[in-house]
Amino acid sequence: MGAIAAGLQVCRERIARACAETGRDPAAVTLLAVSKTFPAEAVREAWQTGQHAFGESYLQEALAKQDALADLAIEWHFIGPLQSNKTRPIGERFAWVHGVDRLKIAQRLAEARPAGMPALNVCIQVNVSGEASKHGVAPGEALALAREVAGLPGLKLRGFMAIPRETDDTAEQRTQFDRLRALLEQAAGLGLDTLSMGMSGDLEAAIMEGATIVRVGSAIFGRRSRVAAG
Repeated sequence: MGAIAAGLQVCRERIARACAETGRDPAAVTLLAVSKTFPAEAVREAWQTGQHAFGESYLQEALAKQDALADLAIEWHFIGPLQSNKTRPIGERFAWVHGVDRLKIAQRLAEARPAGMPALNVCIQVNVSGEASKHGVAPGEALALAREVAGLPGLKLRGFMAIPRETDDTAEQRTQFDRLRALLEQAAGLGLDTLSMGMSGDLEAAIMEGATIVRVGSAIFGRRSRVAAG
C-alpha cells in the first residue's frame, strides 16, 4: 500500500471511530482530501483508492489539475479565500465553494454559474475564533448573510464552514466547533445540512460537534513543502 492510500485508510478509520463514539453514521461524514500544493499525480493516486472529493485553494494550480485530470469523475471544492476577480472560473468549474463571507462574492458566483450546470453548493465561512488573521464573517452576522445568499439564483446554500484557532485542547476545539453547530441550528428555516469543519489535527472534535465534511490534507498527502501561487 502506498503512503497516500495508507493515509486515506487511517483517516477513514479515525472518522469511523469518532462516529462510533457519538452514535453517528460514518456515511454522514464526507472526507474532503485537501490536495492544494500537491501534484495531479497525487490526486490521481488518491482517486484510485476511492477518494473522489478534493479541495483546492489556489485557483491557477487547481485549474491546471482539473485539466490534467479531466478523465476522472472528481468533485472539486474550492476552499481558499475568494477574490472578486477569480469568481468566474470558480463559479464555472467547481461543485462546491466553502469560503463565502461577503454578499458581493456570492452575487458574483451566482452570476458566473452557467445556466446549464447544477446549482453551485456554497458554505458561508464564519470566523468562530475572532482572529484578525482569519477570513470569515463574524458569528453575529452569519445568519443575516445566510438569508441573503440563500435567495440567489444559481447557488445552493448548504451550511457553514470554519477554520478555528489551532489548539491541542480537545475541549477548546469542541467549543469552537459548537459555535458553528449552533449557527446551523439557528438557521433551521433555511434547510441547511452542512458543517464543513475539522482538519488533520482536530477532525474527531469536529465530528463530535456534528461535522458533515472534514477537510484533511497533511494526514493524507504528507507535509506541504511549498506554497502554490494563486
